[in-house]
Amino acid sequence: MNWIRRTLLSAACLLAPALHAAPPQPLGCLIEPFSVSDIGSPVVGVIETVHVERGDTVRAGQPLATLRADVERMSVNVAEGRAQGLGELKAAEANAELARQKLTRAVDLARQDFISAQALEQARAEAMVAENRLMQAREQRDIYGREHELARAQLGLRTIRSPANGVIADRYLSVGERVEDKPMFRVAVVDPLRVEVVLPASLYPVVRKGVAMRITPEFPGAQPRFATVALVDRVIEGASNTFRARLSLPNPGNTLPAGLRCKADLSGAEAPAAANPVSRTSRGSELQLQLSPDLRVKPRI
Repeated sequence: MNWIRRTLLSAACLLAPALHAAPPQPLGCLIEPFSVSDIGSPVVGVIETVHVERGDTVRAGQPLATLRADVERMSVNVAEGRAQGLGELKAAEANAELARQKLTRAVDLARQDFISAQALEQARAEAMVAENRLMQAREQRDIYGREHELARAQLGLRTIRSPANGVIADRYLSVGERVEDKPMFRVAVVDPLRVEVVLPASLYPVVRKGVAMRITPEFPGAQPRFATVALVDRVIEGASNTFRARLSLPNPGNTLPAGLRCKADLSGAEAPAAANPVSRTSRGSELQLQLSPDLRVKPRI
């Protein structure tokens, strides 16, 4: 059995350097905004007011600029007056109530043979006409309400609002300029940030969606942070034998600017279980070779 013991010791000596190999070097990466949007106007107009400047933090729905809207404001006032007008509706309701009372009296008189059948039919026709006019007045009031909503929507188009929480990356136009098809602002979402990493194909089994990686920004005073893999390319580029991964990096308070270079450390990534027959225990550098029961080495007593 000595030759078996010598063979195992030789294998252990050969495997020891591989087990103590240096961890992979950090990879270069780029920190970018999560998304960048060029904000324009859905309608043509002249800028009346600009509410934000480059570098300002904005919230979703916050007004960025306002276009001149004198005609639209007047349309809203007119439509609101029509929608709130109750005279026509009240008159139709009163007329319908009077026709119903006349029909009730006509029915009672007809039972007592005080009026003719023709007079009763005339009272019924008048009541029906009054009910139809009341229905028409209510429908017209609903139309006025929808016209008011349409006028308000058209007025709302004159206010340019931010589509998301972020920062103003750039402002292209100023007060008094005409807006047509040109963008007015550029809004960048910087919480979370997006990290783009190019990795060698050998790391494809390790890097997968949901894995946490340590990101060190190349920025004075910036501490390493953890980002989560959000997207892994399904195609490996054959020329360079690499693939790309996209990570999501939380940035509370917008403390970290976008556009920085960084280093991605794979030591924080959770690697899949390796099918290696050699495993290192926690007792120093002791190695235990997983062999079949008939080839295990019995220690000396």
